Amino acid sequence: MKKTTPGQQGSARLAYETEVADRLCALLVNTTGGQITSRQARCPIGNGLWLDLLLTLSVGNESVNIAVETLRHAYPRDIRETIWKLDEYRLSGDPERLITLVAAGLLSPGARDLLRRRGIGYFEFNGNLNLRWRNWLINIQCPEPVSSGRHTTELFTGSRERVVHALLVHRQSWLTGSELALMSQTSPYTCSVVMQELERREWCESSGAGPTLRRHLTGPRQLLDAWAERWTRRKAQRSRWYTFIDYPGRMLAELSARIEKGKVESGWAFTGTAAANAWAPLLTAVDTAELIIPPGHIDQFTDALKLTRAEKGANVTLVEREGASLLFRDRHPDDTSWFASPFILYLDLLDGRGRNRELAQHVLEKLEL
Repeated sequence: MKKTTPGQQGSARLAYETEVADRLCALLVNTTGGQITSRQARCPIGNGLWLDLLLTLSVGNESVNIAVETLRHAYPRDIRETIWKLDEYRLSGDPERLITLVAAGLLSPGARDLLRRRGIGYFEFNGNLNLRWRNWLINIQCPEPVSSGRHTTELFTGSRERVVHALLVHRQSWLTGSELALMSQTSPYTCSVVMQELERREWCESSGAGPTLRRHLTGPRQLLDAWAERWTRRKAQRSRWYTFIDYPGRMLAELSARIEKGKVESGWAFTGTAAANAWAPLLTAVDTAELIIPPGHIDQFTDALKLTRAEKGANVTLVEREGASLLFRDRHPDDTSWFASPFILYLDLLDGRGRNRELAQHVLEKLEL
């Protein structure tokens, strides 16, 4: 393996900082309509410390200095020293005419949140820019490219999503890798990958080592928010149907009875408005139903439920999904109904239809994260 020398590493670092500065300056000029009147690299702070970049941005009759520290890929634990350095620089100059900012190829959601809470701006290679100064507020949020090259682990795909779901359901427990694998019906390796990513994001903590290593979820709300952001960008396979129900108020119980009578062996669960309202009552009445069913089993359910296609006037929606959606489903105590877990109910309410957003907030409050 070819190794890089300290000199080569320094040159690569300098080239990277120059590229970051070029991109940041171009975005600032394009966004504000101003100009960069000064650009200094490697500015001494004192005590042997250096600031990566100091810019002066002039817009109209106003100008502001921007103190910049450069990183590549950063989680919350990676930026604490950077925050301290920027705070030191703020104290050494004129804080009223200074913006502090972190520029990076990647900032994790937790890192961005930490910087916002500390009043520090940030810039990322994909064009994200967030900064405040006096009456200025610039907040550019760009969509992720299909292949961003980011050194992060995707948490919400396939079996990893099962692990996320298991962690949320058992959020108050300290779990070993084997316990989590059993709960999520995945491999210990998959659990390890997910937990390492959550530790980098500082959403979990660990205790022990080796076979006694246990981890505990400390950021359930942050994890659920990240899952929700990913969930709402998906396209599920949905089909709309109609069936006659004598008593719409007992729609879920009637549909469950039909499935049982039809001896459908595939796993399924109610989700959406009616199921969420049954779990966390808020709405007076709901006369539609949504069922999660495994892909490829639609004929079994349409036959058992006596459904006919209905793009208009539909009262039953079948959602073909696998993976985490049917994990941790609950049996209704009074009939044969199966309900998706409260976390899936919450995620499926984020479609914004009708009063679903209001009901989603009600479910979230009941989850007590």
